[in-house]
Amino acid sequence: MLRTAITADAKQTITNRTMESLLEYSFFQNAIIATLLISICCGVVGTYIVARRMVFIGGGITHASFGGLGVAYYLGVTPLLGATVGALISSIALTWLSKDKKIREDSLIGIFWSVGMAIGILFMNMTPGYVPNLVSFLFGNILTVTPELLTFAAILTAIIVLFFALLYRPLFYFAFDKEYCKTNNRNIVLLEYGSMIIIALTIVLCMKLAGIILVISYLTIPQAIGSLMTKDFKKLLILSTLISIFGSVIGLWASALLNTPSGATIVICFLIILALCWSYKKIRNR
Repeated sequence: MLRTAITADAKQTITNRTMESLLEYSFFQNAIIATLLISICCGVVGTYIVARRMVFIGGGITHASFGGLGVAYYLGVTPLLGATVGALISSIALTWLSKDKKIREDSLIGIFWSVGMAIGILFMNMTPGYVPNLVSFLFGNILTVTPELLTFAAILTAIIVLFFALLYRPLFYFAFDKEYCKTNNRNIVLLEYGSMIIIALTIVLCMKLAGIILVISYLTIPQAIGSLMTKDFKKLLILSTLISIFGSVIGLWASALLNTPSGATIVICFLIILALCWSYKKIRNR
């Protein structure tokens, strides 16, 4: 028993020292700040996406932005700029084309999903010289965050919080009852295109953390965890944000200690939290 206690204390000491040493590095400090900002964005926007049942539209925008990445590399411009342009174009195009009703919405999402990935891969292969590593885009690496991305994250977080604070009630009605908004003379165009643009920008920001493959999980799992605890939309917004922050920080710390991809580790942490909360609710109900 004494040996077990000593071993546990030694492990705890090593862990504490490792955490302290990690916080001494500027790249890890930047990663923590970026994680907090992105968690706020995903907590708010992800709750809205789930409420409007737009998860797969988010997936289409995510993969379509990969086409913008490929074009940006081919032209020699900033990849983040290319991804942003690609996400904005795809979000606006999806919103506009879905009104036509000649092509089903799920078919449009599949088209943008596949075409975006195809364009990205083609242009990256056509880029002369060094071919970029696709793994960093597919699975993300928050430990390589730059000061420019921190600035972009801070500005976007402020815009999202302000957007939802000023338009909370119209967005709430629009998410759950679109026809009610129309009959009450709400500005449907502003709500529809504005929310899609916000979603597109958030997805681009999340790509650096979770990558293209895992970004949808990052936008949906914290909301699924929150929905196990409350059905109130306003409380769910706050709870999803707090869960995103908690899971992201724990996952980031674990990825640094275990030397694993940050995005995948964070998603696994979310999954563990979801399993624990679901199990607890089942046991309590019994």
